[in-house]
Amino acid sequence: MTATLTERGTHRVQRAHVAALHAELTRYGLVTWTSGNVSERVPGEDLFVIKGSGVSYDDLSWEGITVCDLDGGVVDGVRKPSSDTDAHAHVYREMPEVRGQVHTHSPYATAWAARGEEIPCVLTAMADEFGGPIPVGPFALIGDDSIGRGVVTTLRGSRSPAVLMRNHGVFTVGPSARAAVKAAVMTEDVARTVHLSRLLGDPLPIAQSDVDALYARYQNVYGQ
Repeated sequence: MTATLTERGTHRVQRAHVAALHAELTRYGLVTWTSGNVSERVPGEDLFVIKGSGVSYDDLSWEGITVCDLDGGVVDGVRKPSSDTDAHAHVYREMPEVRGQVHTHSPYATAWAARGEEIPCVLTAMADEFGGPIPVGPFALIGDDSIGRGVVTTLRGSRSPAVLMRNHGVFTVGPSARAAVKAAVMTEDVARTVHLSRLLGDPLPIAQSDVDALYARYQNVYGQ
């Protein structure tokens, strides 16, 4: 149900937070023009907030973020939501542990997606963040929940918070929108580094036992 003008402005603090997170996408060169989006689940409600379709990053404020239900319907906002809304909604419905999502067309990672090739886990930073390779999801058309179905199918059973959707781009998930943004930044970083490594020769693999140890340390010990 679309909100009336007098009802608009709900979840304003969270919408402002998600709007501000989009600056990280431009800061790290993960998006161009108006492409890409960040969404986040609303705590305690069957809702999420997501960037409005075609809204300029320079003009993005809380009003450029739309509140949707888990079927992708608009609940509150003055902007039509992202064309990826149905995909995000499907992921939130099927993966309740996911609290935030990001979609980008960052160039190095999307180049891997165009090849339909996973990014092999040949860096300790990859073992830390992704727990293995970054997988490739199926080709899917934009506009319904097909992309979301591909994201869910690919990430179930994987430790990776990122998936390269074939011929499309990067989708990341996390326990918060900020965590999903971090995963998107790291995806582009390792995609570039592994690409450069392959220009020099064959990257050296990391033993699975070492990948497991690195992932466990980073996820459970690293940081404050």
